[in-house]
Amino acid sequence: MATDKALSLSAQKVQDTLKGLGLACEVVELPGSTRTAVEAAEAIGCRVEQIAKSLVFKGKKSGRPILVIAGGSNRVNEKRLRDLIAEAVKKGDADFVREQTGFAIGGVPPVGHATKLEIFIDEDLFRYEEIWAAAGTPHAVFRLTPSELSMMTGGRVVTVT
Repeated sequence: MATDKALSLSAQKVQDTLKGLGLACEVVELPGSTRTAVEAAEAIGCRVEQIAKSLVFKGKKSGRPILVIAGGSNRVNEKRLRDLIAEAVKKGDADFVREQTGFAIGGVPPVGHATKLEIFIDEDLFRYEEIWAAAGTPHAVFRLTPSELSMMTGGRVVTVT
């Protein structure tokens, strides 16, 4: 799946972050879109459940950014998230997501963000030996293990559904 082409600026930023963390994960840019979990799974050739999708929420009162890395087929239960952070949340809009992460919706990776985010990881991702995450653009992804995801993000593993 690797390509010989140079990575785009955003994808290279993710690759550099991964390397800086001591991880051998390789960012690849694909010709097809990986903006949604379904598109990503089709482009990669894996199950939708193996896609680690990054969803940014915003505390309704505090405005603080919350990143939930959920399995591709799972829908985040906002009431459960509210209980975890003791504050109601709403999905971040495109401007908020870019401001907080440095990346556009559809390409938000689990690492390399513009600001520090509180991170929660869907426990369902740990059902798989390998998973795939966005890498800075709607065409870039990288393969990793759930343990690597946990280590690189410091995220709390929880039930998100």
